[in-house]
Amino acid sequence: MTISVIIPVLDEELRIGEAIRSVSVLQPHEILVVDGGSRDATVPVASRHGCRVVTASRGRALQMNAGAALATGDILLFLHADTRLPTTAARDITAALADAGTVGGRFDVRLDGPDPVYRLIETFMNVRSRFTRIATGDQAIFVRRRVFETMGGYAPIPLMEDVEFSRRLKRRGRIACLPARVITSTRRWERDGPWRTIVRMWWLRALFAAGVAPRHLARGYAPVR
Repeated sequence: MTISVIIPVLDEELRIGEAIRSVSVLQPHEILVVDGGSRDATVPVASRHGCRVVTASRGRALQMNAGAALATGDILLFLHADTRLPTTAARDITAALADAGTVGGRFDVRLDGPDPVYRLIETFMNVRSRFTRIATGDQAIFVRRRVFETMGGYAPIPLMEDVEFSRRLKRRGRIACLPARVITSTRRWERDGPWRTIVRMWWLRALFAAGVAPRHLARGYAPVR
């Protein structure tokens, strides 16, 4: 099985180079960096690292769908620019999908901040995700390409596209919850403080579950750049 890595980006010149290098050691079939209109040097930096760089309308869901439409691997792996895969990622994914009934999966997460509060947060995230089979984009969601195409990809919504996709994906078959950990940045948590961020994120998830449209939720969510 071959793996296509899709990295949606917007103004990530300080991180995209490291992201590409960390993925390259896994020797994936291809790496597609999908830019949503960066105003910094994201595109030239990514281009210098030899991966395929494409442009798409701004929005993580739209960018990931655009990358998936061009991908040729058997497996699609969606990676945030501030998340790093474990060195065993390719082997872990291939082993998980050797089971024909498994349609996709995600990794456990470790937050890169040293504060003990992040150990509590990451533990809760991993346990919740393992129980619900719902993943966030920080957990490096992967899926069989044919399943992704059959599902119509990510819903074109400005927020909660990962949660919405995970809900639909688990109806298609088994979800692999890999114990190997991706390492993801705490920059979002550090900007507003961990507890305030937790409250806001869970409030947004509760509203989404209650049926509030993502376009309304997006007004209260400021992405970190």
